[in-house]
Amino acid sequence: MILSEMITQVFYFTSCAKLSRETFPAQYYRWKNLEVHCNNEQNIRHLALSKNEGTKLHGLSFDRLQLTDQECSGLKKLNFGRFVAREAILDEEYWTAAWLRAEAHWESLSYMRHVDSFKRKYAEQEFYALKRRCFGQEGNSLSCFCFVATKKEDKNVRRTVLNSIVGTLDLSIRQFVQGETYPGEIQRLSAVLASQEPFDAHKYAYIANVCVAKFARRQGIALNMLYLATDVATVAGMKQLFVHVNADNKPAQDLYEKTGFKVVEAALSPMSKDQRILMSMEL
Repeated sequence: MILSEMITQVFYFTSCAKLSRETFPAQYYRWKNLEVHCNNEQNIRHLALSKNEGTKLHGLSFDRLQLTDQECSGLKKLNFGRFVAREAILDEEYWTAAWLRAEAHWESLSYMRHVDSFKRKYAEQEFYALKRRCFGQEGNSLSCFCFVATKKEDKNVRRTVLNSIVGTLDLSIRQFVQGETYPGEIQRLSAVLASQEPFDAHKYAYIANVCVAKFARRQGIALNMLYLATDVATVAGMKQLFVHVNADNKPAQDLYEKTGFKVVEAALSPMSKDQRILMSMEL
């Protein structure tokens, strides 16, 4: 099959085994063309995968239909316009979110040789890291939610997972460790609580990996995913919500300000090599 034909085909897995969150048998798959938009305002195009790549991603079935409204009952969600933002619960949803992030991460280096291999490796690593985070198995994160924005169910059309998801966002509930005043602060003494104050005093909410498919931009998707994340953090009892944004990404800064975030001036450091700005919202 030539590359031009592969690019136009829908990514799929075929599987005879029952889906499991822990064990997956090897599969074949292809990706269709996909353009996404992430915090850095980049337009991203994904090239097709060959059949045998990614065989470690077992049990995924991208011809799997998206969940119905009835199947999503009880999930944290927010309806808006033609879309709904909600928790991701399927492994296929985690993988699609991971791929959107891989596309965004490598777009500025698209001129590199073998960049598509790097994207696939990044997506695979993010897929497993995302699952670990959502199962509470990573660092100082107490819990993590992966939210996806999907097209609303149409009674006349049953969409696959791949054709439903138009955005993604992570919300984690974390705790400060000793020597840490703000999320991501470099100097830490040890991974223990800063003092003997009440446990909740050291907990905060953090947003990351906000991505929206390019064709779905300017429809309030990122904004409404942020609203959902804010509601979930508030219900969880958090008093403060943080997010990092690239210093040169003015559109993203404007989006967060519209939601209610403000720049944490005390976290700015002229000596820092990190070109990110920390923003915070009081809940």
